Amino acid sequence: MNAEDRIDRVRIAYDQVVYGGDAGGLVEAERGLDAVEADTAVARGRILHARLLHGRATGDTSIVEDPAELALFERASAGYRALGDIRGEAEALFWVGCVHQVIRRDNATAVPILEQSRRLAAQVGDRWTEAEALRHLGIAAHGAGRLDEARERLEESSRLRRELGAWPGVASNMVGLAYIAAAANRRADALATLDEAQAIAEAHGAHAIVRHIEQARTTV
Repeated sequence: MNAEDRIDRVRIAYDQVVYGGDAGGLVEAERGLDAVEADTAVARGRILHARLLHGRATGDTSIVEDPAELALFERASAGYRALGDIRGEAEALFWVGCVHQVIRRDNATAVPILEQSRRLAAQVGDRWTEAEALRHLGIAAHGAGRLDEARERLEESSRLRRELGAWPGVASNMVGLAYIAAAANRRADALATLDEAQAIAEAHGAHAIVRHIEQARTTV
């Protein structure tokens, strides 16, 4: 059920009360609005996250963390949990973990949240969220010097992204895998991985990923 349907259900429930004297639909209508609010909170948080990432990528130092972002994702997580929406909770938790890792550089806080997101996503078969959580768990493992774990996480994330046809995401993961190969003194493998990543990124118009690949070639 989409947001329009859920809001329309409120109108129907209202009419049933006013004209029919039946208040039985109010609770379900209100739960529908709770779901809309959680969906909107995630969507607004993603806008703030994208704006900050774009600012970093373009060197715009005027764009800093908006404290509303974490609050939005945490509110969504609590809302989905109250509704028993495991899929929604998994996604919202991913974004909470992402704020701590990507924006605040705090893996100690991020990793347990990302692990919980991954577990919940796997429980309900949400491959998109599971792939995202695995990617960021791989990034955390790489930062901690656990190269085998990092590679396994990113490879599993890539497998899920391939199943979903999320090819720009596959190319992005391959950049990470190239860095891991370089850290393990496998430079030839790293360069070959970047070649494959570039072919995928260019084929799918992932221009930002192409820039990351070009940067990676200068450091691996």
